[in-house]
Amino acid sequence: MGLVRYLQHWLRGTGPCLQVVDFVPDSHPLRQWADTFPWAALVAAVEQSFAHRFPKRSPRGRAPIPIRVLLALEILKQEVGASDEEICSRLRTDFAVMYACGLREYQAPRSQAHFVLPETLCEFRGRLDEALMAELVAIQAAAALDAGLVSPAHLVIDTFPCEQGSQRVTDATTLYKAQKKR
Repeated sequence: MGLVRYLQHWLRGTGPCLQVVDFVPDSHPLRQWADTFPWAALVAAVEQSFAHRFPKRSPRGRAPIPIRVLLALEILKQEVGASDEEICSRLRTDFAVMYACGLREYQAPRSQAHFVLPETLCEFRGRLDEALMAELVAIQAAAALDAGLVSPAHLVIDTFPCEQGSQRVTDATTLYKAQKKR
């Protein structure tokens, strides 16, 4: 009973907000993953695209879910191989997913930013067209190059399997030898 009494103000939404950062250590994989993205640029690109393609909605009704939350859920869903239902459920219960979505404070009933329906995520995904996806990939690639996370050198992948140490000539070895001669 002592724990419930201690948490009663927080559970009713009248106490201080929990800081999500306090529950997700710096070494957590989702925190490290989320910190590599240029979220401000990605969200700005989505907002600009949506402003041109979709009319403004009525100010009535529930406050919209931040684009940062929806975009992070969509990317994270692909990263962890989860379904819409699974990732939306994890957003409500997993502080690491909340951190990845840019939610830094959490308070039980008052804020609804942590509550996303799978249908909402599906509708958001349907609004992402090819041009916007290409722009998002370009933004991410430029940020990764600037941060030194990737090299501008071309990556060669040989899809033909062969044993290691084999003398079999492949396209990758031929290309490697040709580049070495230059």
